Parts: sequence; C-alpha cells; structure tokens
Amino acid sequence: MTLTRTLATACSLAVLLMTSRPDAQTPPPAPASKTTAGSRTFEMRTYYAHPGKAEDLHTRFRDHTSKLFKKHGMDIVGYWVPNDKPDVLVYILAYPSKASADASWKGFREDPEWQKARAASEVNGPLVAKVESSWLQSTDYSPIR
Repeated sequence: MTLTRTLATACSLAVLLMTSRPDAQTPPPAPASKTTAGSRTFEMRTYYAHPGKAEDLHTRFRDHTSKLFKKHGMDIVGYWVPNDKPDVLVYILAYPSKASADASWKGFREDPEWQKARAASEVNGPLVAKVESSWLQSTDYSPIR
C-alpha cells in the first residue's frame, strides 16, 4: 500500500512539474510563413456602407477615389463585392513599402480634390459605417508580389 501511494504521489508530482513549466503551457509557435523579401506591401480594406448608401459609395470610387489613389501612387489590385453582402466593398491596394503606403494615404487625405469629392458625396450623410484594414505580405509561393 505504501509503494502504491508513493508511485501515485510520484506520478502526480511528475505531471505537475511537466505542466507547470512555462514552455509546457505555451503552445509551440506556428511555422513561420515564408514571405518574399522585397515584395510589395498589400492592404486589404473592407468598407461597410450605411443602409442605402452602397451605390453612392460605388459612384464615389468610380468617379473620384480610384483616380486619386493612382494620383497618390497607390496600385489598385482590384475591387470586389461579396455575393452575400451587397453593402460591403472590399479592395486591395499595393505599395512598394509600408512607409510609401503611409505617405500615399497622407497625401490622399490632404488632397483638396478628395476633400471636395467626399464632402459632395456625403451631403445626405456619411456613406461608410465601418472600415477594416489588413496589411499583407506576399508568401514566397504567391503569384502576386
């Protein structure tokens, strides 16, 4: 009986020691995705239009925003609308670097032509309820870099 208790205590202690190690509680890191050095930086933006404002948002992009993106050095990869969410606009822009993206956005926001187009398109209220932005880097196997 004493031997059984000793073995049970030893096993419990071993389990406790193994699970209390800091590295035992932290899952192993996920394998690093291999990104391509020197590839462009991509930004995926998702705009959620206010109810009834999606067409006005598309008009603003079609008539003003796209031209201003190009003017400020933003490379437009594409625009999409999810099949099941017609009031959502998703687009991807490409830049030589994150620093150049920051400079492009600064110039875009300060551009009087953008300020005028935005004000005119929002006379009856703002078009966009929410914006999400994600920064992306190409993997070493991506066809787009």
